Amino acid sequence: MTTTGTDRDALHRRLHRIEGQVRGIERMVEQDAYCIDVLTQVAAASRALQSVALLLLDDHLHHCLTEAAQAGPNLHTQNVTEASQAIARLVRS
Repeated sequence: MTTTGTDRDALHRRLHRIEGQVRGIERMVEQDAYCIDVLTQVAAASRALQSVALLLLDDHLHHCLTEAAQAGPNLHTQNVTEASQAIARLVRS
């Protein structure tokens, strides 16, 4: 991963917030909260994780694929295939 320190810090902050959201969901389940309220929080956490995934994918496309293209066609083709497979996994989830 070729993120700058600032980008990495932003990702860490987002992931810590998501971790807090998941702990909050766990508490809601333990406290037998209203199902719709729990589902709303699950949806919010899922969207937050998708946002992180999109940031990581964007970083990969801008940095890793650019570097691979400069390294040669074999590595570039391999990295494009990996990116396509990652996008397919994101779309299915």
